[in-house]
Amino acid sequence: MTATNLRARVRAEMTDEIKTVARRHLATDGANLSLRAVARDLGMASSAVYRYFASRDELLTALIIDAYNAVGDEAERAVAEQETPLGMWLAAGHAAREWALANPHEWALIYGSPVPGYAAPRDTVEPATRFMLLLGATLAKANVTGGIADRPPLTGRFAEELAAIAGAYFPELTARIIADTIAAFFQICGAISFELFGQLNNTIEDDRRGFFDYQLRSAARLAGLTE
Repeated sequence: MTATNLRARVRAEMTDEIKTVARRHLATDGANLSLRAVARDLGMASSAVYRYFASRDELLTALIIDAYNAVGDEAERAVAEQETPLGMWLAAGHAAREWALANPHEWALIYGSPVPGYAAPRDTVEPATRFMLLLGATLAKANVTGGIADRPPLTGRFAEELAAIAGAYFPELTARIIADTIAAFFQICGAISFELFGQLNNTIEDDRRGFFDYQLRSAARLAGLTE
């Protein structure tokens, strides 16, 4: 191994260790991360941590990107095992929920309240859209086989904006299907957050997975998925 490769490996390992400690701080401090606190836990000087992450926001961005990608990875693995569009849809949703239950503080970081003073950079956009685009790909597959119910088309400026989105990602889908995909995505993420943040307490206690499955199927119908 060359000296350059060794330095790169050490840097990657140290970066991962910093992020691991920062994730533990999410559990106790929320998104109120402190590089000094992370450095203290690592037994490092603050100046040493700044060589890896120039600011709290840069560290937050790394954690946010990792979390979005982790949700996307889990959903994509689950979908790969399915054959029908509805099976893909349900698998993606359940995979996202299971990841959220296992990583509640990271889910809160990406789908909870905005972090005061933090503005997400452009490089968070692609990871953030992976789960939603997976739902869109499911509907695109269903659309090929006639598995999307006919609904009245959308009109107006709203429809024009959605048509532009369709053109960028799924040219074969109508603005109506894109609108329903986005609405369903919001419904699914909202259902996960409501459960995670305690809104089902004293209401649905014994079979929350079953209730979530019901909501997934409702979201599928909203999106026009008929099979």
